[in-house]
Parts: sequence; structure tokens; C-alpha cells
Amino acid sequence: MTSLPTQVLDPLRHRYDDWLALDEHGVVDDRAEAAQDVRALQLVVRMERDSTPSWHAAVALSASAAVAVCLDPRSAAGGAWHEAVTAYCTGHIRKVTRRARGAHWGAVQELPGITLGCGDTQVRALVPGRAVDLDKRVSRLQVGGTDAPHDGRPVAPDGPTLRMWLPPQPPMTLGKSMAQTGHAAMIGAALLAEADPGALARWAGAGYPAYGIRADATTWRELAGMLADPQRAWRDARLLAVRDAGFTEIAPGTLTVIAQAPASG
Repeated sequence: MTSLPTQVLDPLRHRYDDWLALDEHGVVDDRAEAAQDVRALQLVVRMERDSTPSWHAAVALSASAAVAVCLDPRSAAGGAWHEAVTAYCTGHIRKVTRRARGAHWGAVQELPGITLGCGDTQVRALVPGRAVDLDKRVSRLQVGGTDAPHDGRPVAPDGPTLRMWLPPQPPMTLGKSMAQTGHAAMIGAALLAEADPGALARWAGAGYPAYGIRADATTWRELAGMLADPQRAWRDARLLAVRDAGFTEIAPGTLTVIAQAPASG
């Protein structure tokens, strides 16, 4: 397969440990940014009047689509997406989830990005850009109302898979959960690019499959305990974590996803 443009994720890998170690006040200070500098990757979930997306499929597809945009050949040096993706990964990797249906869903397919689907659930990740430059076909889409029932747990995919656990508390909407799993996939790819390029290549070759569930309290407590030493958790078990900046729904510094990256073999 074509070499992955993993260099775009280097800034994310370099700041991961420091970012994870920030306390609540540090998170608030770190997230400060001039309005004209705010960049975000938009996730659009298809929500037609007569159908509801699968919660499990949507959180998995968001993870897969977000990392697929970053490591697409068009994100490599000289590619059409390189400048936008590089600038985004240098910053705060914000994500915004919106919903679309009918003609509005069709319209966002015209914008640069990647659409993935599973059954009746479809998600499109758009090439990130500055919030002040947001295309009207996206800005008109609603951010609210991006929730869905927590459907039955699916079977985990075979082969290289990013496994993700979301906390039992605090509750997050589907849209919020999708943004967080998108973060997890990007962090996982950034760390694998240095620690295990072969595992990353196999994951990419399979289409970046992901599997996300809401953990029970005991499982979450055990996993979070392992993340008390992030470097060891990564080295021994390929575990990584996402902490939220606290702009919406939950408090700054909240642990929102614990994920296990694909391993070698």
C-alpha cells in the first residue's frame, strides 16, 4: 500500500503525554485560542426522518473516518489536503458533530472528506479547517439533536481494530461521543506511527476498523487505573486516553475515551 503520511500526526504525538497530565485548570489554560485560529474537523452523521443511526456504528465510524482523513494520500506533502490537515494536527484537534438529512446530506458529499457507512448508519468526516471559514453547507447543519438510543452491543470486528471504551458517567450524547472517538483514533495512529508502524499499516490496510462500547463501572475504573502511568499503559497494553477540553456537555479534563490500539501480529 502507499506509504502513510504519518508526519502530519507528529505534533499530536509530541504533545500527548503533556496534554494528558494537565489538571482541570491546565486544560482550561491550554484550550485558550484566538477565534480566527480555531480549527475543527466536522463530523456529519446522517439522520433522516424515518431512520435512526446505530449508536455503536456511529462512534466506530467516526473514529475510522477521522483517522482516514488524516492519513489519506491527499494529506501527504504536496497533496490537496496537506496544508489543512497539518495545520489542524498542530493545534487542538477539535471536532464538531452535526446532523444532516436529505438534500443537506447530499450537499456535504460535495465537500472534501470521507464518508463511511455500516448498515443504515453513515458518517462523513470533512477535511478540517478554520471555524471562521466554515462552508455554508456545513454551518447550516444543526449541532444539537445529535443523539440516538444506545442500541445492542455489536460483535467486535476480526483483525486489527481500535477498541474503545466510553465512560458510564458522565453521560454524553452520541454527537459528543463521536467527537471523542475521533480524537482517540487520531491519537492511536500518532502513537503507532512511532511505536509500531507495521501495526499501523495493517490497521490502515483493513480500513481503520474500530469498535466502541460504553464500559461498566468496574471495567472503567480498572482501565483508568492503568492510565495513571500513561507511558507504561501504552508500552504494556497499547492503551491510550482522551481528555476533553470541556467546551460542551462535560467538565474540562474529563476522561472521555480509553482505547486500545491494534498490536503487532
